[in-house]
Amino acid sequence: MDAIIMIIRWLMQIFTLGIIVYVFLSYFLQPYHPLRQGMERFFEPMLKPIRRILPVTGMFDFSPIILLIIVQLSGTIIISLLSRLG
Repeated sequence: MDAIIMIIRWLMQIFTLGIIVYVFLSYFLQPYHPLRQGMERFFEPMLKPIRRILPVTGMFDFSPIILLIIVQLSGTIIISLLSRLG
């Protein structure tokens, strides 16, 4: 059970880092850069539903922050449930 918890924590960290890198790349790389497009294909399907719910805040996009919170909360809940089972 400990190995599963470690894998979940590892995946949460990679996912969190991926979101942060995606946000920074969106500021510095051209929209048609292959790296940016690849990350966009992965993260945009998760960000679009959040953007539909959040009100428009001008030029700031808070959807990555909300996605980070969702990832951290869901990972913490899953880890908590698994630690109680094991």
